[in-house]
Amino acid sequence: MPGRFDLSVADLAAVLDGEPAYRTRQVWRSLHQGREPEEMTDLPQALRARLARELVPGLQPVTSSVNADGDTTKWLWSLADGTRVETVLMEYRSGRVTVCVSSQAGCAMACTFCATGQAGFERHLTAGEIVEQVIRAGRASPGGRVSNVVFMGMGEPLANYGATWAAVERLHGDVGLSARHLTVSTVGIVPGILRLAEERLPVNLAVSLHAANDELRDSLVPINRRYPLTAVVEACQAWIASRNRRLSFEWALIDGVNDRPSDAAELAAIARPLAAHVNLIPLNPTPGYLTRGTPAAGVRAFRDRLVAAGVNATVRRNRGTDIAAACGQLAATGVPPLG
Repeated sequence: MPGRFDLSVADLAAVLDGEPAYRTRQVWRSLHQGREPEEMTDLPQALRARLARELVPGLQPVTSSVNADGDTTKWLWSLADGTRVETVLMEYRSGRVTVCVSSQAGCAMACTFCATGQAGFERHLTAGEIVEQVIRAGRASPGGRVSNVVFMGMGEPLANYGATWAAVERLHGDVGLSARHLTVSTVGIVPGILRLAEERLPVNLAVSLHAANDELRDSLVPINRRYPLTAVVEACQAWIASRNRRLSFEWALIDGVNDRPSDAAELAAIARPLAAHVNLIPLNPTPGYLTRGTPAAGVRAFRDRLVAAGVNATVRRNRGTDIAAACGQLAATGVPPLG
């Protein structure tokens, strides 16, 4: 039986056969507001009970964990076929609440320093499974609200383009999130970037660059052999021209690998003409990649070199490292028991 968020409006209408036509939109709206069937008090009690039986969740919680600071929560979910994925909720002092969603179970990109890439690819997620991550995380957030969604969890969103974009449209149209609060991340899938440039919703784009010459990027991000830096940069130029939005580059700083002055100079040469913002992320530890992240002093020095070269660069605070919830750590394993 498909999960409740994998039903289309027509599917839901079939479930509600015999009810007044307006019930379909009523229930659809309530689901996307995060209400469980038994909480839909504007429905007759008998209908609520029937929907609770028939509208089954697509995600079942296996485990959850909260970091030491209490501002980051990670869930491990089991999907209907037993596949497992993870979702992360991050709360900020500003009041911003961000959900980091997975778009695939595992990942085929095989980035050497990423736990998800080390695990390999299992399958694409459906749009409903992506949307449900946001709904379920939102129920646990302060005030039951989510302000931002980032497609930066397990998987490569643009390798699962159809489901990713369908989820974007539902998060915008049914959940009510502004397109400017939705960010799609990619390691550089050029056809996907070009498709994003033509879509009607101006979502944010973050490109996980990590190296600014093809030789090094081939070793860190193997898809670079198919879509080398020249092609990625050209696609980014097309996206900027179409969207008139600021592009972001993600850069995981790896000690002695991509944190040298020459790396900063190469990155600046790419980022500055694009007016791109660079997010620096000290590499988070994973079992399959033993090289450590750049120490704090080296991170600051790298940032300062970029700023001196005219690049807008900031250091992203690592959140959830202690529960393997930080960037590059999601592997659908090894979190403490729920509760």
